[in-house]
Amino acid sequence: MTTLTSTRPPVPAATPSRTLAMIERNFMIYRRSLTPLLSAMVEPVLYLVSIGIGVGMLIGDVAGVHVRYPAWVAPAILATTAMNTAFNQTSFGVFSRIRAERTYEAILPTPVSVTDIACAEVASAVINAVLTSIGFVVVMAVAGLVTSPAVLLAIPASILVGFAFAAGGLAVTTFLRDFADFQYIQLVMLPMYLFATTFYPLSTYPAPLRPVIEVLPLYQSIQLIREPALGAAGWSQLLSVAYLAAFGVAAMWIAVRRMTRIMLS
Repeated sequence: MTTLTSTRPPVPAATPSRTLAMIERNFMIYRRSLTPLLSAMVEPVLYLVSIGIGVGMLIGDVAGVHVRYPAWVAPAILATTAMNTAFNQTSFGVFSRIRAERTYEAILPTPVSVTDIACAEVASAVINAVLTSIGFVVVMAVAGLVTSPAVLLAIPASILVGFAFAAGGLAVTTFLRDFADFQYIQLVMLPMYLFATTFYPLSTYPAPLRPVIEVLPLYQSIQLIREPALGAAGWSQLLSVAYLAAFGVAAMWIAVRRMTRIMLS
């Protein structure tokens, strides 16, 4: 009697020591050049200066909030900084190591597992997201855009935002076939950046569209950082925490299984 067995490779468990070794490997490479970290700061600062401060001179205070427009926009740009830093590292960076550089093919014969690799890539991306977030908070302080000491909560918040988008980037990367497919990612990321209340309040949207905006992960990220930064932290932030944690865990689950199938099958 023939027994049917699954050909799907098993998903290995993560080992903390091996994951830490992979993180150390990543940062040994990063320390050779600060260019990627510094470049991640350039774009958000340009948006802050051009739109936050430039357009803010024409707008004045944000209606219903009584906060200067640059101070209102800055926390949202901070959230997008954490998002972009984490997402870019686990999307383009990991795709290059899978398809072009074949880095993981040289690593997998060692005791390091696919899960170790996935966890290390996400953790490395989160660390970089936190570093760029700290840098942007410093920029906000120098520019006089800090309105509440609670802006310091943006640092731990950036850990969660970084985790959600790093895991999301890793999951998306496993579905890409070649570098040309990255243009489809931009078709999602750029509109989300523009419309997730980064530059104008949710109240500007027609009522039927507001629930659509509220389910965007970047909207939840902005809410998690903007409210404390403006001194308006409340229980509503717990919803954003739960949303981003669930989003990150689900994306991580997909990423590990897809990477295992791609690299071990």
